[in-house]
Amino acid sequence: MSVNAVVENGKVVDTNNSSAKKEKTSNGYDKDAFMNILCAQMKYQDPLEPTSNTEYINQYATFTQVEQLSNMAESFAMSRASEMVGKTVIVTDDNGNKVQGKVDYVTYSGGEAYLNIDGKDYKMDTVSSVADSKFVEAHDQADDLVEMIEKFPDYNNLNYTHANDIYTAYNFYQNMSSDAIALVDKKYITELEKYKARADELVTEAVKNETEYEKQQAEKATKTESTNTESNNEGGSETTA
Repeated sequence: MSVNAVVENGKVVDTNNSSAKKEKTSNGYDKDAFMNILCAQMKYQDPLEPTSNTEYINQYATFTQVEQLSNMAESFAMSRASEMVGKTVIVTDDNGNKVQGKVDYVTYSGGEAYLNIDGKDYKMDTVSSVADSKFVEAHDQADDLVEMIEKFPDYNNLNYTHANDIYTAYNFYQNMSSDAIALVDKKYITELEKYKARADELVTEAVKNETEYEKQQAEKATKTESTNTESNNEGGSETTA
């Protein structure tokens, strides 16, 4: 006959008690707790109806299975932690704050895995999300482009001096990955194309005006030089006479 008992503080606790059941349900039994139960059963068994060897063997086999499952769970957790190295994760620190960063390496202590982010360790079970480094890079590129576009001046107040900022944003856009571009709202791309076209017009107009100004200055200089030459020639003729 088996004995349903657990030893706590030198006393036998009835596991049929509702509070004990509640604790068992909330915390669960690991392999150490299972062994304690088995030892208590052997210690407090009825000497007139001792537990059979077969039952002990069956219980030991159950204990072995529990231990193997526990070891497998630990191994799986460590494997999952190792796969996070190099990825960007969001964890919760001791103060309940969300921390985002790249996992540099993983350490193991007391059967738990710890992720090291910027020199600080965080428990594996505090991870709330994981992102591939390429996705994070694409997301950052998309955010940077949107930020540049939002800094553009009002479209109606554009002049050629703003062209440099617009061309910088457009060149950045041209070198973005397709994944990053896919993350940008289409309205920003449309706005960028619109500003780029207007910048081209303003620059072309400015170059045209500059060329016209230089032409006028050249003509003015040529006219002045011609006038000076004529004056010199007239002066020379009077002297000869």
